[in-house]
Amino acid sequence: MQNPTVLSTTVGDVPLEEYRLALEGRSWRILHTGAIITHEDEQRFLGAERRLPYGIVLWPSSIALAHELVTRAWSGKSVLEIGAGTGLPGIVAASLGARVVQTDVQEVALSVSQMNAERNRVTIERRVGDWTAWTDDTKYDVIIGSDILYGTTMHEHLRAIFERNLAPGGHLVVADPFRKQSFPLFEKMESEGWR
Repeated sequence: MQNPTVLSTTVGDVPLEEYRLALEGRSWRILHTGAIITHEDEQRFLGAERRLPYGIVLWPSSIALAHELVTRAWSGKSVLEIGAGTGLPGIVAASLGARVVQTDVQEVALSVSQMNAERNRVTIERRVGDWTAWTDDTKYDVIIGSDILYGTTMHEHLRAIFERNLAPGGHLVVADPFRKQSFPLFEKMESEGWR
């Protein structure tokens, strides 16, 4: 029997499980908490004074985004992943030839995404990234994010990142579980000329 992987965090030890994703003749192995998060859990996590490590949950939107990304050409493209969490979408893009920078506000999430990149034999740059105090001026061919639209107070910060960091002719690819609060940002962007 294999020893379980345990991650020590400021809120205690977190056992990690492995998820295997097979797409288009390739496969990826991702460590995550194995938790199933209810809406009530999510609200508690987002409102907690000491943030629980919700970034190391493998969210369904992350899996959906990985499915979308595997269908695209990535060789030589520069990719910014915001709210990387476990890192699955960025790892898929990197394994298909992209140069990926993953960001997350939680250092514990970046630690897990690093472990996952190593497990999948890809090299990815990682940075702590707070959407409210963004400092990256690099232009990227593609910006990706999964389940990043949960907080309407962050929408203007996200839009500023999209405008600041998306190269001319670039693409924004976001997966969302169709939360009601997610739509206004993209509806506003579309009404102002985003396609």
